[in-house]
Amino acid sequence: MHKSLSQIQTDLKDKKLKVVEIVSFYLENIEARNGELNAFLEVYKEEALAKAQELDKKLSNNETLGRLAGMVLGVKDVICQKGKPIKAASKILGNFESVYTATALQRLIDEDAIIIGSLNCDEFAMGSSSENSAFGIIKNAQDTQRVPGGSSGGSAVAVQAEMCLAALGSDTGGSVRQPASFCGVFGVKPTYGRISRHGLIAYASSFDQIGTLSHNLEDAALLTEIMSGKDDFDSTVSQKEVPAFSTELAEKTDKKFRIAYIRQALEHPSLDKTIQASIFESFEKLKAEGHTVEAVDFPLIEYLVPTYYILTAAEASSNLGRYDGVHFGWRHPEAQTLDEVYELTRTYGFGAEVKRRIMLGTFVLSSGYYDAYYTKAQKIRRMVQDATLQILENYDVIAGPTTPSPAFKIGEKKKQDPTQMYLADIFTVQANLAGGLPALSLPLYKHKEDNNLPFGLQLMGNKFEESEMLKVGRAFVELG
Repeated sequence: MHKSLSQIQTDLKDKKLKVVEIVSFYLENIEARNGELNAFLEVYKEEALAKAQELDKKLSNNETLGRLAGMVLGVKDVICQKGKPIKAASKILGNFESVYTATALQRLIDEDAIIIGSLNCDEFAMGSSSENSAFGIIKNAQDTQRVPGGSSGGSAVAVQAEMCLAALGSDTGGSVRQPASFCGVFGVKPTYGRISRHGLIAYASSFDQIGTLSHNLEDAALLTEIMSGKDDFDSTVSQKEVPAFSTELAEKTDKKFRIAYIRQALEHPSLDKTIQASIFESFEKLKAEGHTVEAVDFPLIEYLVPTYYILTAAEASSNLGRYDGVHFGWRHPEAQTLDEVYELTRTYGFGAEVKRRIMLGTFVLSSGYYDAYYTKAQKIRRMVQDATLQILENYDVIAGPTTPSPAFKIGEKKKQDPTQMYLADIFTVQANLAGGLPALSLPLYKHKEDNNLPFGLQLMGNKFEESEMLKVGRAFVELG
């Protein structure tokens, strides 16, 4: 099957392909592979086929179709769709069904995207490996002994294994980009506020952003363009006009880009040597084409992960307070008193990682430690933002590794201190901490010393400069 929407739409227009054939292809792949990979929680077979038949009928009548006709999408299980179960990969939501559709998703549906199912993830999007779902571990399609990354692991695997053309994920500190790197697909996180969060289940509200996983930048640009824009249901969404990302990406340019890389990241002891060498090789190719690639200093790098986890845990402990067995969702059947409802529901409804972050967040917000941890972390967050934006005053993007290693083995990090897992986010959290900058992961490399596993190059752009970031990404892709 084709790996780009433009190819699909060309064949649909030329009557070489039917939408039903596209959907059937993906349904067959889901049937063949999902039992092993565990990427999908729900498959909307009948509805997807019915929508496909409707589009084929319109095609045969030469009626105008939406911009996403032929696009088959999977959706991470934290993005609401009316009348569909929404679990956030957690037991605590029980059999809850959403009563409305997320704004971003509705905009895609309005352009004739076909939603083929909901995708597994780390519980409440908390994790870097997709081992934390209440519905089982998600496996990397290239090597099922490896993790796909998290928290949008199901979204990355669904695209990787051709169970859908593209997928939606959410990115709080790298949850789109890190699994994109581990699974060898494109992962794009737009600027915080570019896309409405209405209908996105909150992990950390000042960090969360809906993003895309796809086989190419063109599809990511189009999906981002359609989802973006102001929304009366989200007070944090930007009021800025949305550029035509897809059109601007398609335009050829002779511009020579200025690219910075953070010296402390490329020389970080945790960075795999093959990843380091591959990225420097790409830099040399780009310089040979006349682009500028220069090292810059960012001494705050060691503060990124602890600052991120203090702040997101604090927000999580507040956001998850609504899951109490009273308002909605699952309630422990043996609870008799009000105290038991709270205690038993949360004890058995939340998984270990979610409880760990709730407890950490409650601790850093407590009266004796608020200033020592939360207030200090907020100050460092501002320092990170100022230092990062200062770099971007002189450069179009900041480039570097997406992850310090290729995909690790299932269970490998869980056996260690849990904080070792958090260090997998060391290169991705900066974009979210620095005011929610746009960032992407490009699947440029294979690790020849480690099973030919994929790994990515990350680009961070300036606020609301997605078009420029995507153009730089295209320059890297064209050089290989």
